[in-house]
Amino acid sequence: MTPLDDPGAAVRPRTGGPRRRRAGRNFRGAPLPLLVPALIGLAFLVLPLIALLVRTPWSELPDQLTSASVWQALRLSLLCATAATVVSLVIGVPLAWLLARVEFPGRGVVRALVTLPLVLPPVVGGVALLSALGRNGVVGQWLDAWFGITLPFTTAGVVVAEAFVAMPFLVISVEGTLRAADPRFEEAATTLGASRFTAFRRVTLPLIAPGIAAGAVLAWARALGEFGATITFAGNFPGRTQTMPLAVYLALQSDPEAAIALSLVLLAVSIAVLAGLRDRWMTAS
Repeated sequence: MTPLDDPGAAVRPRTGGPRRRRAGRNFRGAPLPLLVPALIGLAFLVLPLIALLVRTPWSELPDQLTSASVWQALRLSLLCATAATVVSLVIGVPLAWLLARVEFPGRGVVRALVTLPLVLPPVVGGVALLSALGRNGVVGQWLDAWFGITLPFTTAGVVVAEAFVAMPFLVISVEGTLRAADPRFEEAATTLGASRFTAFRRVTLPLIAPGIAAGAVLAWARALGEFGATITFAGNFPGRTQTMPLAVYLALQSDPEAAIALSLVLLAVSIAVLAGLRDRWMTAS
């Protein structure tokens, strides 16, 4: 029987013969003008991390990490980063829902303002927080006069500074998840008599839980590594406002080995965050 006798033969997949290799599985055929800069870029990003591991005083690492000052900074960093993440969850998730589900004039401007701390220099963010929440700030003067609350140069100020720079990561992640979720589930719940808040709590939150978890992890990691806004708004007082990045900066001036040990801890946290998000951003399609 010839192909003319069997019209389906032309469209059936061929089972014999060599198969074509999937593109992008090796470097063969990669043009040098692209391959060389790519490898240079990879080395530029990876070599400093390798150098940090090479220069780490592994024999002295237990003593460095168990010293009182290091443990104090680590404990404060973990507490403040967790508190900043909680603050971001409480006010960031509703903000993400507002941006994703509600049409209102100027929504694009609001979204731009929400994401502004992502590109704003952290020191500028700290100055802005001082202008707003400082003792003589636009809002801070009333907090001090009416309630006796002073945020700058306190542990609460560290939480505020970290939440300011970390919350946009949560909002972006949750808003993207909300836009991908089908709003008809919420509409079905409201037609069955549920209020909008009940539909959000019982239907929407379970659907977007993975996005909330990913955003919370990113916000926590960003808060843990915050430096510029923290030192500007909260200062660098051991035991009260000195977090791990600030301790690294201070140790680098007097004890470089301690600075390397502290940096290694933050590097380990960053790797753990990437490992936790591998199913979301690190798996190949």
